[in-house]
Amino acid sequence: MGVNNLKIVDGIVTEALPNTMFRVKLDDERIILATLKGTLRRRYVRIFPGDRVNVEMTKYDTERGRIVFKFR
Repeated sequence: MGVNNLKIVDGIVTEALPNTMFRVKLDDERIILATLKGTLRRRYVRIFPGDRVNVEMTKYDTERGRIVFKFR
């Protein structure tokens, strides 16, 4: 996948779902379904509701994303 197709947006986790899936409310008030990036999963980064995260999205699917960074 080319780097040009990816867009990184900020959001807040609202709900933790099974299989490392999360509901994230983006800064533009949209609610999407997001999963953890593989490196965060391998390092056992814990994500809880209320955490601020960066979400990587493609322009082709605006309903799903991948959590790539967790703010402290």
